[in-house]
Amino acid sequence: MTAALPWIVAAVAVTVAAYALLRGRRHRADRPPPQDLAALTQIERIRAANEERTRIYRDLHDDIGAKLLTLIHSLEDRSQADLARAVMQDLRDIVSRASHAEGSLLEILARIRDETEQRLDVLGITLLWEQDTALPDPHLDDGQALHLFRIVREAVTNALRHAHPRHMRIRSRQLGSDLVLDVTDDGPTAQQAPLGSGTTAMRRRAEELQGTIQWSSGTEGGTKVLLRFPLPNA
Repeated sequence: MTAALPWIVAAVAVTVAAYALLRGRRHRADRPPPQDLAALTQIERIRAANEERTRIYRDLHDDIGAKLLTLIHSLEDRSQADLARAVMQDLRDIVSRASHAEGSLLEILARIRDETEQRLDVLGITLLWEQDTALPDPHLDDGQALHLFRIVREAVTNALRHAHPRHMRIRSRQLGSDLVLDVTDDGPTAQQAPLGSGTTAMRRRAEELQGTIQWSSGTEGGTKVLLRFPLPNA
């Protein structure tokens, strides 16, 4: 084990601790003391809870997020840096879901593009982003947004782990009432759908989106991960 790995383990521990803190504070924010409950309307309780979540988000982002970012830039091993970056993104997922991570489809895709570009840039890999300009922009709730985020992230992680690509393409388009999104690498050979909890989670998330996910050979070599699911009404 290299000297850097303990720092990553510590970062994971920080993420778990932050999640526990968030859950505890959310519980207190959602359940005011009994003596105050009668005086608060439902709207006031919701507002108080949202304000508390926002404050927690800022605390975690400014403090723990900054420390993780420093760790990422201090690591010489690129694979370890990517692991630390994944920890930071998981932390952001935890917090942002509590802070209402939903948004429009185009907003979510923009966030996915930004995160993926950062990951690949560290490793010297080029991202080819192809997005249909005619895509609709329906609202995605926090569950839909999280499932879409995690599917793409796991597809990218698997490509980095197994294919060692020089380029990756993420393409999104509308087909009928469905969104079709594929993640394709230019690795030397096509990979079968990898076995393990990551792939199982991707299939489960696709089902939660009422869609499907498939693995196949890319048109120019490598592996294509194809996600298709029905879009909410715009």
